[in-house]
Formats: sequence, C-alpha cells, structure tokens
Amino acid sequence: MKIGNIEFSEYPLFLAPMEDVTDISFRKMCKKFGADLVYTEFVSADALIRNIQRTEDKMTIDDSERPTVIQLYGKDTDTIVEAAKIAEAAKPDIIDINFGCPVKKIAGKGGGAGLLRDIPKLLEITREVVKAVKLPVTVKTRLGWDSNNLIITTLAEQIQDCGAQALAIHGRTRAQMYTGEADWTLIGEVKNNPRIHIPIIGNGDVTTPERAKECFDKYGVDAVMIGRATFGRPWIFKECKDYIQGKESEKLNTHDCLNILKQMIDENIEMFDGDERKGITHTRRHLASTPIFKGIDNFRKTRIEMLRTEVRKDLFDIIDSTEPLIEEARNQQ
Repeated sequence: MKIGNIEFSEYPLFLAPMEDVTDISFRKMCKKFGADLVYTEFVSADALIRNIQRTEDKMTIDDSERPTVIQLYGKDTDTIVEAAKIAEAAKPDIIDINFGCPVKKIAGKGGGAGLLRDIPKLLEITREVVKAVKLPVTVKTRLGWDSNNLIITTLAEQIQDCGAQALAIHGRTRAQMYTGEADWTLIGEVKNNPRIHIPIIGNGDVTTPERAKECFDKYGVDAVMIGRATFGRPWIFKECKDYIQGKESEKLNTHDCLNILKQMIDENIEMFDGDERKGITHTRRHLASTPIFKGIDNFRKTRIEMLRTEVRKDLFDIIDSTEPLIEEARNQQ
C-alpha cells in the first residue's frame, strides 16, 4: 500500500490524530512500538495563519517519527489552503484534512465533521488544497452527519475525484460522537467499491490485536487506525503487529509498563521546559485511561491521588507503589 511515494508494509497500523494526545513525544513512543504512520494533533488553519505559537509548535516533527502527517481543520477554503502551504513548509510527509472531528466547538462552527453538512464546500476545500501543495493530501471523515445521512459510499468517490491520495473513515456519524459501536460495514463497502483505487483506512473501536486483524480480514481495509486504545498503552501497536503476523507476542511485564508511563511523564515535563505541573497534567489522560491498573481492588483512592499530584517524585512514588498491586491482580485473573 502506498500514499504518494510512501510505501507501507503489509497490514499497516496508524496512530489516529487526537488533540492533547498525539504530541511529538507520544508519536515517537508509538513509532518505537511499531506504528507505521503517526498524525499530529489537530492544527487549526485559522490559528496557523495568525501565527499562534502553540499551533505552530504542533507541527514540530522529529525524523525518528517519520512518516508523519500534519492534520489541518477549518471551515474556510482560502484559509485552509494558506494553512496547507504553511504546513508544507514544516516538511511533514503528508497533509491531512480533518472532516471528522465531532466536538461542538469545531463541528458546530462548520469545521471538522460540520462540513458533512456542506459537501460542496468539503469537496472544494479538498480540491484546492490538493492543487496548492506538492505533498500527498489525504482526508479523514465519518460515515455522515447522522443515521439519516450515511453518505460515505458516495462521498468517498467524490473525495477521490478531488485528488486525495487516501481516505480514513471513522465508523460513526457525527451525531454519535464516540458513543455506540463503530460500524465497519460501510467502511468495507467503500473499500470494496471497484471504483475506489486510493487506500482506505479504517478507524473506530480497535482496542485489541484480535479486532485489528479482524478489520483487515473481514473488511479488506488497507490500513487500520488506532485512537483511544493507545491511551497509556503505546505498546498496543507491537501487540497488534505480533498477533497479525502470527508471532508469539512477548507481553511486557508490569515493571516495563510502569517505566514506559514514567518515561512519558518525563518527556512531557521536558516538552514543557521542565515544568512538572504542566508535564504531569498533560499526561493525565494516559494515567487515567491506561489498562495497566485495570482489575486492582479498591484502587479509586490511589487513582485520585495519582491524578491530583503535580510533583514528579510524588507521582513516581505512587506509580511504583502500584507494582505489587498490579501483579496481584494479574495473578487472580
């Protein structure tokens, strides 16, 4: 499978773009565990053309994480085109356009999935960005605005005709947000449409190696994108790859998993120039969602302490104290 001149091995796994999650340190971590393609956090076209530093910082790319995608969102064609040119100068490998973000502050203002209610504008943006840059342009979107407007099978062809070189589809509508189950049947229909010749990337509810393999086998997608299941679990890419390839996956022991969490904290503190409070706060989503602590009895109090502390040493002491508790929980499974 290829996107532009970028060639991927069989059964590629992609890290989904997620705000406040897919920063440079997490992208590098996921790459280390086998992610084939990583995406930046959402980059606002409006903020980018206004030279907002925080937005520009999102486009910092390290060669060790390549290939890397910068994902843009916005609602105005000229603005996104100008932002795409700025993003191209940051030297990503691909530029992606976000037509899938469902959150109200974006979709409600006509950006992200909000453009699923204005298909002519969505297609115009895609077409004009493709014309404006030399890099491959891809699109990420959803099945439609709601269950009465499941338009993806037609929309996929239209996006392809605009020159997009790959299409990622989240198997939910905007109305669903992240509730209910992702519907991969329509993703499979798009992939199996004989008129579609660009790579189709499936996304939604891939939380286990078994599910990743099933999505390749059952729906025929060219790549599988993993999002929320990576929280506090960057090693999911290795687990999935080993399973798909029929390898005996060497499960990380508790000590290794906790050390990875601590490394993520250290890297985020470094990202915020040594500010422990900011670095720890930035890592809390991973601490709250990691499956490492799953199954520990009476863990609520410890979890609250862990999520409240703002001092690195105190947090590491709490994390270290969980190791025997995790081992006990594993032994009881």
